[in-house]
Amino acid sequence: MSRPRSCGAGARRAALALAGAGAAAAAAAHVWSRYVEIHRFTVREHELRILPPGTRPVRILHFSDAHLMPDQARKIAFLRHLETLKPHLVIDTGDNIASAASIPVLADAIDPLLRRPGAFAMGSNDMFAPHRKNPLRYFLRDPRPEGFTKRHREPDLPLGSLRSALTSHGWKDLTNTRASLRLTGLQVDLVGVDDPHLERDQFPAPDAARGAAPDAARGATGEAGADGTGRTPAAEAAATSTRADEAPAADVPHLRIGVAHAPYQRVLDAFVDDGAQLIFAGHTHGGQLRMPGVGALVTNCDLPRAQARGLSTWRGVPLNVSGGLGANPYSNFRFANPPEATLLTLRPQRR
Repeated sequence: MSRPRSCGAGARRAALALAGAGAAAAAAAHVWSRYVEIHRFTVREHELRILPPGTRPVRILHFSDAHLMPDQARKIAFLRHLETLKPHLVIDTGDNIASAASIPVLADAIDPLLRRPGAFAMGSNDMFAPHRKNPLRYFLRDPRPEGFTKRHREPDLPLGSLRSALTSHGWKDLTNTRASLRLTGLQVDLVGVDDPHLERDQFPAPDAARGAAPDAARGATGEAGADGTGRTPAAEAAATSTRADEAPAADVPHLRIGVAHAPYQRVLDAFVDDGAQLIFAGHTHGGQLRMPGVGALVTNCDLPRAQARGLSTWRGVPLNVSGGLGANPYSNFRFANPPEATLLTLRPQRR
């Protein structure tokens, strides 16, 4: 006669089977996030009706957080691909590189974009080389190490070389300053800050005249445009620029844009108080790891998790937070969160 099997032994086997299934799922998730998802580059598209009636639509390409290494061929190919979107304006919200050797590679990959109207704000990894971090720190209220922002360190990456590459064809450097540029029938007034994550942000003083172009008095207003006809960026700029003597700045509609790397609430509030009509930021990596049905688990700043990626509003002003193109080379993985750039089409308000 056979003995009845122990209930305890059956429970142990079930627990072992469950643990094995969990380990297999974790291993599969690791392989997916490290070797598949991190390379699933995508373009996220949105539309906003915020331009004055009668204004031509404007396509803005926003990218951020490439954390580029010279051997990342698929990321480099995607950066080259972005030119095919034919944006009228390019906004880069920083953390472009992860190595000094990446600067010429980045400049070559985005060279066609650099010849279009654009602006950028720097991130911490444009200044300091990446290093290993304890990922559990990101679940703290402030994930930065104690005294992190009080370390008066000089950048260990060639920040000047990166800045020279990005400004080589006229992009505006928005490090704690204002700038402006002209598109066809529209003047874009920009304000930006240095990386808030390092507490290097110093909001620039208001314009002397709120409606005037900040650079116009200094003779530094850039004029450019694009019509998406397939011409070279230089030809598009020449064909669609509005001459200052044909349409004085005061007679051209203005669009005010705020640009920062890290979307800390104090900076977003400053942009809104300054009259921004649109805000761009990056830094969050969209949470980097997202849970289906939950979304981002962290933002690496004080931005609410629900706004870690994509288009939302901050005190009524449209805010686009880029999910980013990459990650720290020491934690180069993403889950339920493919790397992205954003194409934002601005259209005129309905009359």
